[in-house]
Parts: sequence; structure tokens; C-alpha cells
Amino acid sequence: MSWRENLRKVEPYVAGEQPKMRNLVKLNTNENPYGPGEKVQEAIKAFDSGILNLYPNPDGEDLRHALASYHGLNDDQVYLGNGSDAVLAIIFLTCFNGAKKLLFPDITYSFYPVYCELYHIDYERVPLKEDFTINKEDYYKDNAGVIFPNPNAPTGCLLSHEDIEDILKHNTDSVVVIDEAYIDFGGESVIDLVNTYENLIVVQTFSKFRSLAGIRLGAAFGGKEIISHLYDVKNSFNSYPVDALAQKIGLASVEDSDYIKDNAKKVMATRARTCEELKALGFEMTDSYANFIFVTHPKVPAKELFHKLRERSIIVRYFDQPRIDNYMRITIGTDEQMDRLIEALKELVK
Repeated sequence: MSWRENLRKVEPYVAGEQPKMRNLVKLNTNENPYGPGEKVQEAIKAFDSGILNLYPNPDGEDLRHALASYHGLNDDQVYLGNGSDAVLAIIFLTCFNGAKKLLFPDITYSFYPVYCELYHIDYERVPLKEDFTINKEDYYKDNAGVIFPNPNAPTGCLLSHEDIEDILKHNTDSVVVIDEAYIDFGGESVIDLVNTYENLIVVQTFSKFRSLAGIRLGAAFGGKEIISHLYDVKNSFNSYPVDALAQKIGLASVEDSDYIKDNAKKVMATRARTCEELKALGFEMTDSYANFIFVTHPKVPAKELFHKLRERSIIVRYFDQPRIDNYMRITIGTDEQMDRLIEALKELVK
């Protein structure tokens, strides 16, 4: 028997590439094109590196308190982790241990099936409707849990606050997780429901809306009981996940929320203009509420456009998967970046 037979074998999540090109327009990983703000810069400059010989606050109490206040919750309703991916990993490990199947859309964040395979969680991919929207009634059945992004990824489609509450009403015996990585670009959060539904967890990230993808910081919001279980599991293998500098930067970001909201408005305005420009070129797209758009052209294959754009140092995301293999996901960048994209596409779809 070889030692190799004892290794766990999984198909890993594939992140968007980080290419090193000159004059690059990077529109493939949904990063915010605007900086995080002066308060974050000030926090970095003022950070005392002399404390780095000490472990950070294990629960990030100051940051938890700031987030709780921002969302109108108590401190013990907030969980912190290294980016929303690490938060989701703890949620999968903690909450989805039933004998039935975990439910999530067939077209969604591709990390979900990776976690299921890693943790041996049985799951079912629930087909989206033809327009790529979620049919809430499809989740009115027995399950070991429900999870989906809102807005969904990579489609950008939004499920209403009312429809999510209907799903919660039909799933009182399992945990429902709403992944709100992109909610601040035009959607309505359901964080206000965590005090009504004790089985609800809402996950958010500092990577998109708050322009802090580089520090890896995320949070979950829920009832006191369910959040305490997340911490119990987290503390079983890592008591200090969020480093001292990330905690300071995260706190400064929460204090700078008005500035960040203005940046989100810029992104939404650029998204609307870009959609109109692309429609004029014959592109079709979903109604996106995220900081990206999901587009297809009836005459020019998406895969061809993806490669031709790359030749012009413009990187977008292409998913070679059933149902969406003729779509591109395009991050909304600055107006200048989107102008360069539009000019390139004008040449390519002539």
C-alpha cells in the first residue's frame, strides 16, 4: 500500500488568474477599481508594528463591535474570518452535517461544490430558470441546508428580500445561508432578518464593496447561538485567524463607509453606461445587481471574444461550463477601463 492512497484527492476551486501583462485592463476577478479610502490609509500608516510579536485579539472585538453597530446587531451576532471564503468553509463544516442533501443553484459560486467534496457533504444542484434567476419554490423541499449568493454569481441576478424570506419560512429545520458578497451594488441585504430567523446566516466580504481584497477579511451575521457554534469550530483548529493589521484596516473601513458607498455609486453608474453601450453592439445580458455583468453575443462566440480580448491585454472571465459557455463575466472597472473594453469589442463584433 502506497502512502499516496492515504491522501485526500479533491478538484480544487480555480480562482481568476492574476496575469502579469503590460498595460493590462483587469476585469476578471470582480475587484473594486477604487481605493479603500483615506481612513484605511491612515490606519496603515499609524499601525504599530511593535505589536506584531504578540497574537492578535482572537475575536477581533473592536471590529466585531463596529460591524454590529453598523448593521444594528449585537456583537455576539458577528463572526470574523479570513475573507468570506474562509467564513464559508467554517459554515460548511459547522452547519451542513445532515443526512439529506445541501441545496444550491446549478450555476453559482463554484467554491460550493469544492467544499462539499472536501467535507463529504451530499448536495444537489438546483437548476436556475431559463433566464438564470432562482425559482424560490425549488427550495421548498427537505434538505440539509440551503446556500446561494445574492446577487448570484456569475449571473448577477438578484432574488428579492420577500422571496428570500419565503425560502426561510419553508426551511425552518435547516440552516439557510445567503452569500451577500455583492449586495452593496444595488441589492437589499437580509441581515435585518437574522433576529427573526435563528437558522439564517448572512455572509459578507470586505473584498468587493470595501475594496480590501488584499487583506482577506470577511464576516458572517446571525443569531447568537449559530454564531457561537461557528466560533466553537473555528477555535478547534485556529484561535487567531484575523491578524492585527487586518483588524485595524477593517475597523477603519467601517468608519469610512460613507466614502465607500460613494464609490459603489460610481461602479453602478459605470455598470449602467456599459450595459447600454454593449446593448448597442448587439450584446445580451442578465440584469446585474453586482459589480460585474454577464454578457453574450448572438453572433460572436464568447470563447472567441475572451481570447481576442486577451490578445489586447483585456482580461475577462470565461466559464467553459454547460448553459453558460457562451457568456463572459466582465468586472466593472473605471470609466477609462470600460471605454477601452468597449472600443475593443466594437472591433471584434463588426
